[in-house]
Amino acid sequence: MLQQSKVKTFKYRVGKNKYLVIKIYQSATAKAVHGNALASNAINLKIFKAIQKRRKKRYLQG
Repeated sequence: MLQQSKVKTFKYRVGKNKYLVIKIYQSATAKAVHGNALASNAINLKIFKAIQKRRKKRYLQG
């Protein structure tokens, strides 16, 4: 059973490079009367890059 989950994200920039840091804190426990019990702290994480919309520049002709 997952007891606690906490996610923190940080964005920072070094020069021209941008970094995304994801810190995940979670804890799980398992109990069984007979047999084995497994407490898994595994996580599935997907990171998608957002598609940037390009703006059209309109120049006034005068």
